[in-house]
Amino acid sequence: MSPNTVASYCRDVKGFLDSCDLAPRAVTPADIEAYLGKVTAGGLSKRSTARLVSSLRSFFVWCIEEGEIQENPCDRVDAPKLGEYLPEVLSVEEVTAILESVDVKAPFGKRNRAILEVLYGCGLRVSEAAGLRISHVHLEEGFVDVIGKGNKQRIVPMGELAADAIRAYLDDRPAPASRAFDDYLFLNRFGKPISRVSLFKLVKDQAMAAGIHKEISPHTFRHSFATHLIENGADLRLVQEMLGHESILTTEIYTHIDTSTWHKAVLEHHPRR
Repeated sequence: MSPNTVASYCRDVKGFLDSCDLAPRAVTPADIEAYLGKVTAGGLSKRSTARLVSSLRSFFVWCIEEGEIQENPCDRVDAPKLGEYLPEVLSVEEVTAILESVDVKAPFGKRNRAILEVLYGCGLRVSEAAGLRISHVHLEEGFVDVIGKGNKQRIVPMGELAADAIRAYLDDRPAPASRAFDDYLFLNRFGKPISRVSLFKLVKDQAMAAGIHKEISPHTFRHSFATHLIENGADLRLVQEMLGHESILTTEIYTHIDTSTWHKAVLEHHPRR
């Protein structure tokens, strides 16, 4: 699993053990259900609660393998039922408004514009954008080498708008704080690689500046990238490859094409049109 997934699972398990103050062998299904009730009352979403149950189940599987316990207390705990997950998606006009709201003359304006162009133009995950290396960006050839989940590499085409934004930023890129950061594309004001937290803040701030009031994150640009590709006729397998999804079932969530698009397509191709 990715380092971020590992960190999330560890955080889930530590939070539970610290809260209940019990040794793993003393934990009962009732303890887990009580903890789930507390965190959901505190506003934890269904998806996060389901991940919490998955984290605890994995931990107790490990405890069984280590001989610490005989049976998994999570086996008698129901995870919340999740409905169909449809991610928040921006329209092409909303994406354009956010991109054009960046003041490229402001400090780090060119960097911020380049980050947003890459998030949307290449559909990168936030960690992939934060860790993007200069040596992996091929401006003349028009593609980027992306190191994704599980350290898997994929090649993603890059349009001229994203390439031009990166060229403009490279002219103003700050000096790296050390030689270890020479190859990182996006640097903060201290000359260190930009963090995932900073990318989340950048996206939210820029959306507000553009007057977009949806609840968005860097991942929203990835969702929008995939949805707009499919709406414009891109093959699902191609989108799967560009996003780096293991299963095409994950990619299929982007087939929720807006009503006007599929309505028009059906009428145009219907044998009784």
